[in-house]
Amino acid sequence: MWLSFRNHAVLRGITIGVDHGETLCLLGGSGVGKSSILRLILGLILPDNGEVIVEGQDITNVSRENLLKLRQHIGMVFQGSALFDSLTVFDNVAFSLFEHTEMETGEIRQRVDEVLSFVDLDPKKVLTLMPAQLSGGMKKRVAIARAIVHQPKILLFDEPTSGLDPITTRVIDELILKLREELSVCAVVVTHDVQSAARIATETALLRDGKIIFNGTPAEMFECQHEYVRSFLS
Repeated sequence: MWLSFRNHAVLRGITIGVDHGETLCLLGGSGVGKSSILRLILGLILPDNGEVIVEGQDITNVSRENLLKLRQHIGMVFQGSALFDSLTVFDNVAFSLFEHTEMETGEIRQRVDEVLSFVDLDPKKVLTLMPAQLSGGMKKRVAIARAIVHQPKILLFDEPTSGLDPITTRVIDELILKLREELSVCAVVVTHDVQSAARIATETALLRDGKIIFNGTPAEMFECQHEYVRSFLS
């Protein structure tokens, strides 16, 4: 797969894949194309050349209607959580259900309660809170609840532990593991955090200059003797 912006090559012939029940962590410095891969999976941008296969379909060659249907299988957790500041926790998490389903309000309330409990938040305590009243870790967990409320098969995370302290980072890592183990989701995680990747990934890919220079398990990554891999890990 190839991708460029304004004649600047962002991705240069990369090939990666991840199955259900697996977590792929994309590692690398800033500007190497990690977040662009997430946008490609969502169909927000298209590659210059190559295929993007989501749930068995090449999204570079589907109608907009089918692309929107495919996106219903994908949940996205944005860097910085990206909650709606003017909405309560309930309205943030329930937003996609009100917009894209015909569920009754009572059903939606029950589903929101379920996903908040799944991410270890007490619905009775947080439903009416505004994002400004939440800690960084709570915001991230609400963002994850919002991403899984429609029961997606694929979850995309853009720097899920950025700006969090080590204890909260561990909590979010354990939650990502819980999502894989209990819901068997396919997850793609963009991160700079090597230790976090080592905890949550079934597979890692290290990018440099638009190319994947290492692809393998975390254990294989730490054993790799490639000069840049050693430098990045250190």
